[in-house]
Amino acid sequence: MDNETANSVVGILMIPLGLLGLLLASRALDSEIYLFGLSLTAFAALFGFGVIKRRYDRAEARRAHRSDAQ
Repeated sequence: MDNETANSVVGILMIPLGLLGLLLASRALDSEIYLFGLSLTAFAALFGFGVIKRRYDRAEARRAHRSDAQ
């Protein structure tokens, strides 16, 4: 499995983790679990945005490399 595919798979696996964080926050009886759930959701969202950014950065680098070679 190449690096791009692995990043995409891990990014997709972060979706249930973010949803779990929202579930924890919504059912929390104390502030610590609430904060943990929101933090888990924020981590999953930021990780997903990072995966998207790396994918576009690689595509842009390939495009720039092709235009430099010509």
